[in-house]
Amino acid sequence: MAIIETTRKDISNNNAIKKNSAALRLWHWLNVIVISGSLITVLINSNITDKHAIISLVKAKIAETKGVDNDLSRSVGGALEDKVWAIHIYFGYCLAALFLFRIVLEIFQVADQKITGKLKAAYYQFVKTKRNRQAALHELSVKIIYAIFYGLLTIMVITGLSLAFDDDIPALRSIRHPVKSVHGFCMYLIIAFIIVHLAGIFLAERKKDGKGIVSDMINGG
Repeated sequence: MAIIETTRKDISNNNAIKKNSAALRLWHWLNVIVISGSLITVLINSNITDKHAIISLVKAKIAETKGVDNDLSRSVGGALEDKVWAIHIYFGYCLAALFLFRIVLEIFQVADQKITGKLKAAYYQFVKTKRNRQAALHELSVKIIYAIFYGLLTIMVITGLSLAFDDDIPALRSIRHPVKSVHGFCMYLIIAFIIVHLAGIFLAERKKDGKGIVSDMINGG
């Protein structure tokens, strides 16, 4: 578990506290809100407003009064499910906008705060430098995990937009099923990343040299 702990100090810069720009911190916390909201809508539709469960419930209620109406049951169940998916789609648009913002930010961000720059610095520190090998390996591992997250985010945005517009674009409609499968699979990988990320922060905050990581992401470090 130690290998995935978030590190507070920048080992490539004389162990100074890592700095986070206001734009990066804003992106981070907005991403937290949007991804959380998106996952909550999936959870609701998978359990509370699942179409099959709603149809059974509506059928049971109708049967208590005037007999079962299958068409009405399907209509009500589908309508409730569609309402929640509509909210999920709005969260998806927000995620796509944040993703575009992150790309622009990466272009204009100062060099030592770019994800590409951090990854290169961590790689150089581990491969070229003989000091702090364990810390350098730790830092490189964390940066690789972050890079994987950005890759997953890219796939989620592309597949999500494809699903959102497949009713209007025949070519997208024809690949809906595999795209939906990839989208769902990546969602589980992102959930795994969130769990690993939170575990790393929790473990780091318990150590003397790691305390303040959450605060740094709020006030900049």
